Amino acid sequence: MYTFDYQHPTDRVDAAAAFQGDSRYLAGGQSLVQAMKLRLASAERLVDLGGVADLKGITVDAGSITIGAMTTHATVARSAAVQQAIPALAELAGGIGDPMVRNRGTIGGSLAHSDPAACYPAGVLGLGATIHTDRRSIAADDFFLGLYETALQPGELIVSVQFPIPEAAAYIKYKQPASRFALIGVCVSRSAAGVRVGVTGAKSAAYREAAIEAALNASFTPEAAKAVQISAADLNGDMHGSTTYRAAMISVMASRAVAAALAR
Repeated sequence: MYTFDYQHPTDRVDAAAAFQGDSRYLAGGQSLVQAMKLRLASAERLVDLGGVADLKGITVDAGSITIGAMTTHATVARSAAVQQAIPALAELAGGIGDPMVRNRGTIGGSLAHSDPAACYPAGVLGLGATIHTDRRSIAADDFFLGLYETALQPGELIVSVQFPIPEAAAYIKYKQPASRFALIGVCVSRSAAGVRVGVTGAKSAAYREAAIEAALNASFTPEAAKAVQISAADLNGDMHGSTTYRAAMISVMASRAVAAALAR
């Protein structure tokens, strides 16, 4: 590691004020710290958000559930409110990484990092969430721009994520056994607005799969999802799975997600 300035604010105002020059916000640190140790990322100043209490917590109203950006995966997974309102979201959080990652990693940090194989990006897209920052509100559809790239501007801080409560939803992933990241992960939800399908692990960033959404809007069945043929033309391919393999797995994981949603 190299020398950097470390700030530990206790509220959002101080956090924003501390973000100056070549700064990075530090959430759970499960990605940023490792990248800095490997010298894949750098910053002259880290602004640790761990002491900002009003970035943590879970609230539920009649139609949505809101999760503070610094709420850990483990907290989301074991929350009775989340389990009752959107069980798919609790299960998604409970399947991230290992216990250490779940107890340190946060929803805001995961979304800001935008790893192409992370689970939460598929969840916010599949559930139609809204990312609230200290400056504005960003629809999930507008948030992920590319490989580790989001709509966040320099110094913009994620405050919370708001999820509308769906009629039915599920998240299913086929994980890489060593990293536990998704080779392919699919979040499917159905609501009065229609069906949404968020996919991770397939491209440079999580995205919505329109072809499967159209099929499920016509027939919300596992068979309808599995019958969709996904093009491999612009998908990722690596030692863990070819582009053709990932294309086939998108439909398979979507089919399993629909079956899980219907079984609730």
